[in-house]
Amino acid sequence: MKKILLFGALVGLLFSSCGTSSRGELVGVQDLEEFYPSDPYGMVRIPRGTHTLGANDGDVPYAHTTPKKLVTMHSFYMDQTEITNNEYRQFVHWVRDSIARTLLSENFDEETFMITEKDGELLDEPYLNWDVEIPWNDDEIIESEALYDMYIPEEEQILGQKGFDTRYWKYKYSWLDKSEAGQKANRFDRETGTYREGFSRQGLVKSAEVYVYPDTLTWLHDFSYTFNEPMFDTYFWHPAYGEYPVVGVNWQQAQAFCNWRTDHRLSLLTPYERKYETEFRLPTETEWEYAARGNKVNSIYPWGGPYSRNSKGCFLANFKPVRGNYIADGFAFTAPAVSYWANDYGLYNMSGNVSEWTSTPFEPTSSMFVSDINPFYSYDADDDAHPMLKRKVIKGGSWKDVGAFLQVAAKDYEYQDTAKCYIGFRCVKTYAGVETIDFGY
Repeated sequence: MKKILLFGALVGLLFSSCGTSSRGELVGVQDLEEFYPSDPYGMVRIPRGTHTLGANDGDVPYAHTTPKKLVTMHSFYMDQTEITNNEYRQFVHWVRDSIARTLLSENFDEETFMITEKDGELLDEPYLNWDVEIPWNDDEIIESEALYDMYIPEEEQILGQKGFDTRYWKYKYSWLDKSEAGQKANRFDRETGTYREGFSRQGLVKSAEVYVYPDTLTWLHDFSYTFNEPMFDTYFWHPAYGEYPVVGVNWQQAQAFCNWRTDHRLSLLTPYERKYETEFRLPTETEWEYAARGNKVNSIYPWGGPYSRNSKGCFLANFKPVRGNYIADGFAFTAPAVSYWANDYGLYNMSGNVSEWTSTPFEPTSSMFVSDINPFYSYDADDDAHPMLKRKVIKGGSWKDVGAFLQVAAKDYEYQDTAKCYIGFRCVKTYAGVETIDFGY
C-alpha cells in the first residue's frame, strides 16, 4: 500500500514539475485562471428553472395574453427596479460630455481634453480624455465659442436664457447581431469555403445613431385635455424625481442605454474580467414574465394573488384602482422605483408604476413556434418598415392602467420609435457561470 501511495505522489510531482506538459496524455488545458462571476450593482440573480408561460386567469377582458406553455429558463440578472431618472441622466450626461470634450479639443484646448499620444508616441487614433472633468461652472468654458453649437440658438431662446439644445445629443454605437448569425449559419458552403448569398461576417455588425434625451413632451400629448405641464417642466431633470422611473424613452433609446451600460462597465474591468462579461440588454418577454412570478407557480400577480390589496386593505401596486381616482394607491402618477413590496426574487414594481419595454416583437402567435427552452423571437425593423413590424411587447401595466394589465401574463405593445409617459424599462444580463442542482444524494 505504501508503494502505491509513493508511486502516486511521484506521478503528481512529475506533472506539476513539467508545467503544461502532458507527456502525451489527454489531461486538458492546464493552469487556467479560476472564474469568479461578479454580481452587477443593483441587480439580482434570477435562478434557472421552469415556469408556465401564459394566462392563469381565463377572464382578462382588457389585456392580450399568451396561451399556457411550460418553458425552461437559463439564469440571468435583472435590475431590482426600473431604470430611474438619475440613472438615465448618467447616460445623457455622458453623451453631453462626449460632445463637449470633442468640441473643446477641436476648438479650445486639445491637450487637455484629447489624448493624442501615449508613452511619448503619437496615437493613430486620438481619444477623449475622461480623466479631466469639464468645469461647467467656469464662465470661460461655458461662454467659449467652442461650445456654441451645444446651446439653443439665440432666436429660439426665451427671455435670453441660455440652455443646452438637447435635440442634437446623439449616441452612436455598433453591435453584433447574434440572432442573424444563427439564421445565416447554414449558408456556409464547405466545398468552396465561402458563404452563399454574399453573406460575410461584416454583415452581422449593425450600427445605429440614437437621440438620447427623453421626450418630455409625452406628458402633454399622451392625454387630451389634461394639464400635465408640472410633470413636463420638472419630471426628468429635477432632483426630487431622481429615484422615480425614467419615462419618455422609446425602445431604441432603451437599447442604446443597454449598449452604453455594457461599454461603461467593460471600461472599468480588467482584461481577465472582460473575458467572462455578458452584455446588458432588454429582457425577452419570457424572461420578464418568469422573473415577475417570483418563483410562485401559476401566480396571477408578482405577489401571488388573486387580489390587488393585502389583508390590511392596502394596494400592492401603483395603478388606476378606481375610475377617476388615481391617488387611491398613494400616487397620482409614477412612484419611486423602490415602492410597495418586492416579489420573492427581490424585484420591485414588476406590476404597475410604469410598463416596461421588452426585446420581443409583438406577434400574437409567437408562442406557437418559439422553443420551450429560453423562448426567443426577434425581428429588427428599420425606419422604413411597416408600422406593424415595429411593435414591441410591453409588460407590467402602469400607473394609468386598470388592474387587468397588472397580471404577469398580460401584455400590450407599443411602437419602437414611440415614447410614452407611462413606459420605462429595466435591464437584464445573462449569468456567465455554471449552475448545478443539488439532488440531495
